[in-house]
Amino acid sequence: MLPREIVRKVRRIQIMTNRLVNESLAGEYHSVFKGRGMEFDEVREYQHGDDIRTIDWNVTSRTGHPFVKRFVEERELTVMLLVDASASGSFGSFEKTKAEVTAEISALLAFSAIKNHDRVGAILFTDRVEKFIPPRRGSTHVLRVIRELLYFRPKGQGTRIQEALEHLNLVVRKRAVVFLISDLLDQGFEQSLKVANRKHDVVIVQIVDRRERELPPIGILKVCDAETAEVLFIDTSLTAVRTSYRENWLRNHQLQKKLFQSHRMDHILIDATEPYDIPLVRFFEERARKVH
Repeated sequence: MLPREIVRKVRRIQIMTNRLVNESLAGEYHSVFKGRGMEFDEVREYQHGDDIRTIDWNVTSRTGHPFVKRFVEERELTVMLLVDASASGSFGSFEKTKAEVTAEISALLAFSAIKNHDRVGAILFTDRVEKFIPPRRGSTHVLRVIRELLYFRPKGQGTRIQEALEHLNLVVRKRAVVFLISDLLDQGFEQSLKVANRKHDVVIVQIVDRRERELPPIGILKVCDAETAEVLFIDTSLTAVRTSYRENWLRNHQLQKKLFQSHRMDHILIDATEPYDIPLVRFFEERARKVH
């Protein structure tokens, strides 16, 4: 693709997501994530009404007068986008592929972050870590992140979420808000997810396509696994086949949902065939209510 076409597409996403950021998400983002951490500011003498739990007993014992520790909201937040770039993202049964929806949602979250003067970084992964973009501030940096999401050509085809989470814990030392954006077509990442969530604030953004959940009754259907190249023929005219397909998806979905709930991780389900602003805004509103 020519550079001018790349710039045009990035600009289109910027304009489209800008409206959502300004109208719906920026305020909610601020109330949900800003000030989630506290950092030490100073020690001062105890004043009437101070919380006794903040008393600094070391200073108090040295001076003979009660002193308290004062904390302020952290002035800077780090937002990390863990973006699944595996081959299954190329699937799309409607206007957009899962990869295109992933890029737009990543842009939306990134622009919300910089509007609140936070740092944004990204890890692009398949069955390996493909690219690490260190967190920085500013719209120029975010536009670079979006360009990478749109036009990066990964070496791997498969999905290893565990690799991305382990790399995150190695390279991001400070507590961050982490958006794991993936179709979650992987297994064996549960323990790494638990470890990452203890250190960071992890939000799962699961991108699915309607046809991954249910099949239309259109007769013999040839399907190909984009990650393994395995080909299958499915007779979708059979009710039992369609029912089994949907029940299998629901069973896996419920297991994942139970895992997220047990570790108090937020989970947003996005259908790539439907507008994604509604579930995103709903998530921010619900989380804002929990925070306050």
